[in-house]
Amino acid sequence: MNTKTKKIALTGGYAVGEAMRQINPDVVAMYPITPQTPIIEYFAKQKANGRVKTEVVTVESEHSAMSACIGSAACGARTMTASSSQGIMYMFEVLPVVSSMRLPIVMAVSNRAISGPINIHGDHSDAMVMRDLGWVQLFAETAQEAYDNMFIATKIAEKAFLPVATNMDGFFVSHSVENIELLEDKIIQHFIGEYIPRDNLFDFEHPKTFGPVALPNAYFEFRKQVQDTMNEVPAIFQEVADQFAKISNREYSFVEEYRTEDANKVIVAMGSVCGTIKDTVDNLRDDGENIGLLKIRMFRPFPYEAVKKALRGVSNIIVMDRNLAFGTKQILATEIEHATGKEVKSVVYGLGGRDVFEKQIEELFTNKEVPEYLM
Repeated sequence: MNTKTKKIALTGGYAVGEAMRQINPDVVAMYPITPQTPIIEYFAKQKANGRVKTEVVTVESEHSAMSACIGSAACGARTMTASSSQGIMYMFEVLPVVSSMRLPIVMAVSNRAISGPINIHGDHSDAMVMRDLGWVQLFAETAQEAYDNMFIATKIAEKAFLPVATNMDGFFVSHSVENIELLEDKIIQHFIGEYIPRDNLFDFEHPKTFGPVALPNAYFEFRKQVQDTMNEVPAIFQEVADQFAKISNREYSFVEEYRTEDANKVIVAMGSVCGTIKDTVDNLRDDGENIGLLKIRMFRPFPYEAVKKALRGVSNIIVMDRNLAFGTKQILATEIEHATGKEVKSVVYGLGGRDVFEKQIEELFTNKEVPEYLM
């Protein structure tokens, strides 16, 4: 399908804000926090200029932002928010409430290190805090992917009735300017469609109880329903991604295999570092090295089968985690070992926004000894 697009230079934060404008949700509850602030700043300007009909709710904290989202979504409104780091920590109490109530809230996350000490720069610590709370989690390498993920996330959330967090690396993507290919408003509006809530408080013909106390005879069932639906998300993701490819000519899947077809050594990573790894792979391939990258795009639910298939013939696997799990194996490395049944080499990198250079990636590929920490 041929579609009309336009290219414009935007930061990742503004690109996500533009995606939200095009979606035109019913309600956005917002509270600023670095490096997420440009998202809601951009969206608030669109509201002030009359370009969206959204009810914008400005609140006094991130806990209140997500609580407002819960009330809004429970009433049947298409609902979004955005946050980061300590904001996510502050709303932590209500994040699992969203998934257990099966509310399709979309939250844009500009990933940032968590305290302490205080740090405002990008790593994946906040995303890892969320990983077991029943939220679908998507990661973006670029501002283009961050923009596209908002549309895919909205469709997934409203098909699965689960919340979705779209992640992009703070500053590396959120504040970096890239050429973004934007789709026309009418194309996005047709793709997103009208939101039809499954249950809502205003359905007076079919009254429901939201957020009840669940004692031992019921709590288990609530939690298992989230897990059962998570198991359905991969099929929903691919269906939505295939639909999106028809309007954008951009194809997405759970993972991206980059020059892995004959690779005997592969790095596995998520987020903005994948661009640096791709450049390094290209350079070393020119020198005859059979290497590649496996980029994880969907982190929750984790795409075990796709990872197993992609790494089936790879003998040497290096996994890069942009967070530090204390007293245990690193999180992404553990997932890759579980998926492949192979022992992997684990590297922690980029904490608190520390830069990673091509030279360091090259050494990971070419040196026999792989450091535990890329400092």
